Amino acid sequence: MGRTPAGQTREKVLRYVRKRLLGGSPPTVRDVQHAFGFKAVQTAREHLEALVAEGHLGKEAGVARGYRLPARGGPPTVQVPILGRVAAGGPSLAVESLEGYVPLQSRRSPESLFGLKVRGESMIGAGILPGDLVIVRRQVEAAPGDIVVALVDDEATVKRFKVRRGRPELHPENPDFPVLSSPEHPFTIVGRVIEVRRTLDGA
Repeated sequence: MGRTPAGQTREKVLRYVRKRLLGGSPPTVRDVQHAFGFKAVQTAREHLEALVAEGHLGKEAGVARGYRLPARGGPPTVQVPILGRVAAGGPSLAVESLEGYVPLQSRRSPESLFGLKVRGESMIGAGILPGDLVIVRRQVEAAPGDIVVALVDDEATVKRFKVRRGRPELHPENPDFPVLSSPEHPFTIVGRVIEVRRTLDGA
């Protein structure tokens, strides 16, 4: 049998990359090489670069998993890393363990964003439930009323930021949980929640 025409192979590469991106798992060049059995990594790179040149893919320079879906009249799709879990209850140990990626339309750099899986029920009044994914923008300041991810004694929690009598506080959205305030519970804001995502079982 003859070789598959380059155009057909490239179309298959595009379908593969799109599926990986939409699934939150952006591929590397070597992932593409292995998926299609290319003998040389350069072959995979040439297909990917051709797809970028044709406008079928976007690419962030200097990032191993920097391929993304192109913008279609709106913000580009970036891949946001999911960095472990955060407590909506008592604080949990803030360990940044990469658990994958999630696509997000944003003009912000992926380095300024991260995702966290929620545990606990302290924010159910704000519609943030256990198992939800919160998308967080890295920042060290917040306005009163913002929902933030904060470090309390090097442990992470998600709460609503408020200031009372000049004192910063972290408020739950569930009366069964306590307010955390300085100086009794000194904390550092690491980001503001900008989006909440939920996957329904059986969907």
